[in-house]
Amino acid sequence: MATSMPTNQTLCISRANYIGTTPHRLISDTSRRSIGWRSVRAAISLEKNHLPMRSFEVKHRTTVDDIRALHLITAIKTPYLPDGRFDLEAYDRLMHMQVAGGAEGVIVGGTTGEGHLMSWDEHIMLIGHTVNCFGSKIKVIGNTGSNSTGEAIHATEQGFAVGMHAALHINPYYGKTSIQGLIAHFDAVMSMGPTVVYNVPSRTGQDIPPPVINELSVNPNLAGVKECMGNERIKGYTDNGVVIWSGNDDECHDARWMYGATGVISVTSNLVPGLMHSLMFEGENAVLREKLMPLMKWLFVEPNPIGLNTALAQLGVTRPVFRLPYYPMPREKRVEFVRIVNELGREHFVGERDVQVLNDDDFIIVGRYR
Repeated sequence: MATSMPTNQTLCISRANYIGTTPHRLISDTSRRSIGWRSVRAAISLEKNHLPMRSFEVKHRTTVDDIRALHLITAIKTPYLPDGRFDLEAYDRLMHMQVAGGAEGVIVGGTTGEGHLMSWDEHIMLIGHTVNCFGSKIKVIGNTGSNSTGEAIHATEQGFAVGMHAALHINPYYGKTSIQGLIAHFDAVMSMGPTVVYNVPSRTGQDIPPPVINELSVNPNLAGVKECMGNERIKGYTDNGVVIWSGNDDECHDARWMYGATGVISVTSNLVPGLMHSLMFEGENAVLREKLMPLMKWLFVEPNPIGLNTALAQLGVTRPVFRLPYYPMPREKRVEFVRIVNELGREHFVGERDVQVLNDDDFIIVGRYR
């Protein structure tokens, strides 16, 4: 459903807005001397018998079962400013819309969020920002996967340090590895907390076959698998008690209600979170599935996230800024999106502005963004 944001809504912008900025000095040296100096320990309240640095972890620790219970997880889009930096105000608005629409979790910096176009500083900052602003309302799953095991370990340590509830891990891509290498890679990164394994051979060039998942399933930190290899593969896992989220929006209804999947990790829910919530929570609904199919198919005419980025710009939710190598949908597809929105109902989509067809010169294409 379309979500209206209060005009007085204070957007949550983390202290670390952009990596590389210098914080303003809040207290002058003279003022600091005049108020005296206290040790860090002397300034800490110990009312709960533990240090504040660990209070979030102790009070709000997320278990593997908490992650396994999620039915609708949005692979959240990362919006940009005209110079290619993160547009955190637009990001926060989109996050508020996800919470209001019923999403229970978000993947931060995944394929849809273009984590592969981020520096690790940007990546970890965005995970931390999301936790700080929305972590009490929605589960934050940080994509800290890499084709380098050492890099994945380091990023996952940082992700959990800034408070993410779970990690998303893809198998090593491009260079690929052996079956034993796959198992060893995942074992190395799963020790730090709840983990979702992501299998998408069309992007990695290598399937994670069932024998690997079956061996990983004995690890208590495996929350489940985002599986893109179809519903028959999903059924084989769910029959053996492995928690699965469909990675294919156009198959997720059947995956949920006919093949045992727990839910979906969705691109489409960026746009229509309320309808995707209905699809995952209200039982079999072939009518709604068919109504959503034209939108789902349109989103994946070009490799994700090209369609989503174009759609959110035309809805006025994000600026029409693309980090290369992504490039907007051609005009005929932009016209088609307007028709799809009108047929499905503008009220079901995020944002408040009327949907419009953007011209080619409305888009800003950024090649160097850090």
